[in-house]
Amino acid sequence: MSDANAYVIEIGEETAGIVAAEKRGFRFYSSDNAYAPLEGALFNTPRAAEFAARALRKRSRGASPRARKPAGGDASVWAGQ
Repeated sequence: MSDANAYVIEIGEETAGIVAAEKRGFRFYSSDNAYAPLEGALFNTPRAAEFAARALRKRSRGASPRARKPAGGDASVWAGQ
């Protein structure tokens, strides 16, 4: 991995967001409402952020509309992934 300060997180052909390096990890900034539950979450690595975005996408596509977590949900569940 390079010494870049930010990485684009793509899931398939969708851009989920970016992660920006901070002292304690990588902060996620969503670029699509589907990934808003991850907004502001802190990850140890960009790969961990990608994994969380993939898991969120998989859950949201498999869930019924009533079971989906609303946009802007609590990102704390993803912290430290």
